[in-house]
Amino acid sequence: MSDIVISVEDLSKRYLIGHHTAQRDTALREVIGREARNFVRKAADFFHGRQIIQGDEVEELWALKDISFELAQGEVLGIIGRNGAGKSTLLKILSRITEPTEGRARLRGRIGSLLEVGTGFHPELTGRENIFLNGAIIGMKRKEITRKFDEIVAFAEVEKFVDTPVKHYSSGMYVRLAFAVAAHLEPDILVVDEVLAVGDAEFQKKCLGKIDEVSRREGRTVIFVSHNMSAVNSLCSKALFLDKGKLRVIGETNSIVSKYIAGMQAREEGKKELFDIRKGRQQRSLCFTEVSILDHDQNISTKLQVTQPFSVRLSYSISGKLAGVECVLRIDTYDGIAVFSSPHWLPDNVDHAPQRHTLRSYDVTIPAMFLMPGSYFVSIAAHTPWVEIHDLHEHVLGFEIVDTGTAFAIHAIHGNYRKMGIVMTDLVWNEVSDSQFSDRQVSSRIL
Repeated sequence: MSDIVISVEDLSKRYLIGHHTAQRDTALREVIGREARNFVRKAADFFHGRQIIQGDEVEELWALKDISFELAQGEVLGIIGRNGAGKSTLLKILSRITEPTEGRARLRGRIGSLLEVGTGFHPELTGRENIFLNGAIIGMKRKEITRKFDEIVAFAEVEKFVDTPVKHYSSGMYVRLAFAVAAHLEPDILVVDEVLAVGDAEFQKKCLGKIDEVSRREGRTVIFVSHNMSAVNSLCSKALFLDKGKLRVIGETNSIVSKYIAGMQAREEGKKELFDIRKGRQQRSLCFTEVSILDHDQNISTKLQVTQPFSVRLSYSISGKLAGVECVLRIDTYDGIAVFSSPHWLPDNVDHAPQRHTLRSYDVTIPAMFLMPGSYFVSIAAHTPWVEIHDLHEHVLGFEIVDTGTAFAIHAIHGNYRKMGIVMTDLVWNEVSDSQFSDRQVSSRIL
């Protein structure tokens, strides 16, 4: 028997969107004619059982178009893409919540879905009743649910509230119980959307560990949607990149994530205007106006050689009297790991006139052979410690460190520098002679 549990063939989903056209100085005859045509169209849709669209004009929107892939038992597929790429639509079709317009999806086995907080929960039922209800929905017998019941409640940490209607649960309790039910009721296929972002850090770590256990130890298939590239990289054996409803590429996770990040950075020009004081009134006493990435020749660029230094230029506007402000530049990896932060105290502004703006800029230089080849993001902030955050921009610009053939690159396995760390630096290596060790230390060193 084949071990393929999910087979998707030319899957497409179309939605119809109505638009109201703006009509000015329209004759009464034209208004009556337009409304009559709308009435006839809606009546025809009603009698034929089609969706009734509100609006004068109807537009077709393909949320998914010609998606095809296969997933074997025990594989973990990460689905990545920008907002509106069609990720949730694909999961809803696989979970049998909605039907495709074209194509088909074959699934072998029971499927457990967690697409949003409390999917399938009835607010008037207790936690206990919802556990049994969800188990029955995916086709489990009462004995199976009873056997897993205590484990589910313990994982969700809702022992004291298991007989309380879930409408009284906090959002954290809701999502904990929902995930526990989806993961513990032994579905053959587990589908998890971005819902894990609701929980706290400890709960997210717990959930990711459970997903890893379900796939690797129990051999179940998992489809995981997340904007957390670190989680996708650590959990998923393969990744699928969706863009505007189309499948761009599917394959090994690290390679697909790198292409996704590179695609995001391709949209960057290496410079971003954050605020123009000439076009709008500055409401804050300090705000960043522009940030850009400069190569060693002071040209704006998002691709930087590992063997050459580069700079991040920060420009800001300050007005009025302001003192004790710290500016921070942070560099993150593409999967959200902070590499380093560089703080700097800005000079005090003694100007008392709020309407007078002073523009200042700084170049922060990152040395050559410091960041490993890979994709990174720039974040900037300005704050008065313990008092006020003046301006903050997370992941404001992306850039890539590339290696075109240094001696160091030979040691990177298949170009995967992340296996060798995030930063590289020259450290002092002092040789220590054996005469400086006692007999016990030498023996320990040999062992």
